[in-house]
Amino acid sequence: MAAAKLLVFAASLRAGSFNRQLAQNAAQEFTRQGAEVTLLDLKEYALPIYDGDLEQSGGIPLPARELHGVLRAHQGVFIASPEYNAGLTPLLVNLLSWVSRVKEEGGQGAAFGTPVYALGSASPGGFGGYRGLIALRHTLELGLAAHVLPQMLSVPGAPQAFDAEGQLTAPGPRQMLEQLATKLIAAAQPRG
Repeated sequence: MAAAKLLVFAASLRAGSFNRQLAQNAAQEFTRQGAEVTLLDLKEYALPIYDGDLEQSGGIPLPARELHGVLRAHQGVFIASPEYNAGLTPLLVNLLSWVSRVKEEGGQGAAFGTPVYALGSASPGGFGGYRGLIALRHTLELGLAAHVLPQMLSVPGAPQAFDAEGQLTAPGPRQMLEQLATKLIAAAQPRG
């Protein structure tokens, strides 16, 4: 049986981001459980702020078309997203806005309707970014018709949840990550 192809990225560009650490831990766990993993750095896909006039005059930027291709090439996607004001990061809103405008190669359905999505967040606060995950789920499911796994990974008290090497050591979140990995791999497993 072929390994599930999973894409992992953090919706944060900051070098010390807890969500970048969470994405790295997720990629390691998915690999440990037998998936083929691509860990994406969104710094490599610089996009202008979405503007309908810019789209009309210049078309879809190349980084958005490239991201569309990366999303549709995977059976599963894990997004580690910080919570900004109980919502999505501006980076992620912009990325989703641009990629959803790609019409070629299966359009929105190929990038969002085909892969199975799993969501996680790490935050210094007690909610662990959970409110932002609810907003992200809403955008993916209702706005983009994505299939999102019911279980979401929330890592509260992030400064104490990761060790000096960036490994997730908090027992509860660690166990949640392992369970989420098993579910995403099963849901994304190629058929046939």
